[in-house]
Amino acid sequence: MNRKIISLLLCIALLALPLSGCSSADTEPANEEVASTITITDDNDNVIILPSDINRVVVTDIYPFASILTIFLGSAEKLVGIHPVCMSAAKSGLLSELFPEILNADTSFMTSNNLNIEQLLKLNPDVVFYGANNHTLGDTLTKAGIAAVAVSPSKWDCDVIETYDQWVSMLSKIFPERAEISEKVSTYSKEVYDSIQKTVSKIEDTDKKKILFLFKYDKATMITSGKKFFGQYWCDAVGGINVGEVIEEGNSIAAINMEQVYEWNPDVIFITNFTSSQPEDLYNNKIGGDDWSSVTAVKNGEVYKLPLGSYRGFTPGADTPVILLWMAQKVYPKLFANVDMVKQVKDYYMNLYGVELTDEQVNRMYNPSRDGAAGF
Repeated sequence: MNRKIISLLLCIALLALPLSGCSSADTEPANEEVASTITITDDNDNVIILPSDINRVVVTDIYPFASILTIFLGSAEKLVGIHPVCMSAAKSGLLSELFPEILNADTSFMTSNNLNIEQLLKLNPDVVFYGANNHTLGDTLTKAGIAAVAVSPSKWDCDVIETYDQWVSMLSKIFPERAEISEKVSTYSKEVYDSIQKTVSKIEDTDKKKILFLFKYDKATMITSGKKFFGQYWCDAVGGINVGEVIEEGNSIAAINMEQVYEWNPDVIFITNFTSSQPEDLYNNKIGGDDWSSVTAVKNGEVYKLPLGSYRGFTPGADTPVILLWMAQKVYPKLFANVDMVKQVKDYYMNLYGVELTDEQVNRMYNPSRDGAAGF
């Protein structure tokens, strides 16, 4: 037999040997397992194995994440369950208008912080996202055999842009087919931040505006942002002074009163969409008998409701870069007089997410109604 032919036959025999030595039942599941799963590390440093083809997603108590996921994917079709608080923001803002399929997501599995695990299991999720600080919820999900991914709002010291960057980076690992979004978001966010810093870094300390955040305000409660909450980042990023930075309490427990407000006498006030209060409530002293008339921000008409586009614009979210620019313009209008916010927002949504907004939609984003606080 020709020597070349003999060599060829030997090669074929050697290649075939491993296959004939194992049954197909032994090899196929292993091959399928490698191909059908991905492994990630979540924000609590848990190693999580997920299906590589994820089609059913639930978002529990990490409220901005449903909107971020929707815009990241360019669709809400994979969202089968979201927290009622996410849904109220979707209905009050632009999200349900841009992605109406989100209205099909179930909200019955969770009320406030109470999870109905049986109801959640009926949704048959491939993955569930939850707040990383809620270890009890994480344990409940894991014990139920659910692939649960912890998402932290505070791991990066409430740096809004960095937190949003990290969240989108995680999504890029879970949905690699959309990974190019992550780099675009990170690049644009840093460009906006750096551009603002070039301007506000020239402001003398004595000329910096004093800013008060009203995270929640009604006749019974007045909550601001202390040093360990997102308000501190927003103030620092736009070259202002957070009057509440003397408060060490984190998150949403920094309670204050009018005497404290008079002492601080802020130049600018921002009201979040976690409370139904509006600027006119302060201008007209409509809440709890409080008299705001002597406060500089009120006297100068510099009380603003934060935007509500894809989500409530105080937490990290898809709107973070343009909200930062809007806020800088509100605090220092003369320094950012040349910024066309309508154009900035429309270009941002189109260039990064392929979403075309109308002027009217942008206007509503920056003038949200009281309904934006539904559920709080």
